[in-house]
Amino acid sequence: MKRVAIVQSNYIPWKGYFDLIASVDEFVLYDDVQYTRRDWRNRNSIKTPDGLQWLTVPVQAKGRYEQRIRDTLIDGSAWAERHWKALTLNYRRAPAFEAVAAWLEPLYRQRWTHLSALNRSLIEAVCARLGITTRLGDSGDFVLQGERSERLASICAQAGARVYVSGPSARDYLDDGAFARQGIAVEWFHYGPYREYPQPWGAFEHHVSVLDLLFNAGAEAPALVRRA
Repeated sequence: MKRVAIVQSNYIPWKGYFDLIASVDEFVLYDDVQYTRRDWRNRNSIKTPDGLQWLTVPVQAKGRYEQRIRDTLIDGSAWAERHWKALTLNYRRAPAFEAVAAWLEPLYRQRWTHLSALNRSLIEAVCARLGITTRLGDSGDFVLQGERSERLASICAQAGARVYVSGPSARDYLDDGAFARQGIAVEWFHYGPYREYPQPWGAFEHHVSVLDLLFNAGAEAPALVRRA
């Protein structure tokens, strides 16, 4: 009963994203769809003494014209230094900062041209750190057929899935029938509840980048990324 999830790549996503990855046998990065502005594709937040701070990767967007996530170019390289400086400034006193920085900083020192490649590399690195062994697929490796639900069901069928695991936000548009015709069951994923961990500066925030969890929780992070 192979389980598959299909989601767009995000920049340093929150822990729930990795909980979903860990719940399936194959997680397909769906970057053949339209890039959306002011979304999780190129930004995420971290916690600071002054509240939440956005870390945004600048990209070359084409306005109203069709632009796939995988074709979206990063605009310049200065962003990486800014992001690493912000991470260092706000997490340098965190218990696991040195251990995490040892593998994370080299990724920020590379020169990235495409948002999709950056996102995938960071997601792969975080999965390895969390002990998640789920196969990461790419929608570009599949024959993309039909629209919306039909396309997702087709990817699942090509991947040999018997169960498609979907996030709750898709309930408003997902057509279960498209999957049923392929003999694939749809299962709805529920994020949380997640346990808290030592986190400075006010009320606990669950919906920040997974890097917050890695820096602050250290060796406990793999257990805390899963639902309680």
